[in-house]
Amino acid sequence: MSCNFTPDTIDKTIEFHGHSCPGLAVGIRAAELALRELGDSPDVDMVAVSETDMCGVDAIQFLTTCTYGKGNFLHRDHGKMAFSFYDRNNGKGFRAFIKPGIKDEIDNELAVLMRKDSDGTITSAEKDRIAALRKMLQELFMALELDDMFVITQPKEPVPTPARILESLVCECCNESIMESRTRRMGGKTLCIPCFNAREQKI
Repeated sequence: MSCNFTPDTIDKTIEFHGHSCPGLAVGIRAAELALRELGDSPDVDMVAVSETDMCGVDAIQFLTTCTYGKGNFLHRDHGKMAFSFYDRNNGKGFRAFIKPGIKDEIDNELAVLMRKDSDGTITSAEKDRIAALRKMLQELFMALELDDMFVITQPKEPVPTPARILESLVCECCNESIMESRTRRMGGKTLCIPCFNAREQKI
């Protein structure tokens, strides 16, 4: 196994997430890469940006100092298995994404079987094959050298600024408090996003 985390640490990461899967393995390796590139000393003020909401984000939260609650882990809904990490103290950062082609053969077979599972035509033997392929994918991710698994480039965006505490406003439709930066204006009224969306759909 190429991964440098101890088996105990990996087990605790799996326990935190709730199950073991290929997506979690990707997050474990991305966290390992972040610690390799930026270090894990108290002097590192790490911030992460994930372009996916897959299982791997739990591994990053568990294995690094980056969490959604602290505001130093941000989600960009791009649907890409890509992650950026920065050290706010020195501005150093990188972006990593899974190398094209390393899992295509497994992915292609999985895609066919997953479609059969979705439309209800899958056999029990094919379900077993899905489980076997997912295990193969997970083992592949954990065994690869980091530089063979990820393409590492400069980040696409600058170091994200720290989270700020903004004024709370009241939605003039539902009367609930909202962070100022998440308000919308319609018809001269301040609205929360759900109320704005509901009114916009009626227009």
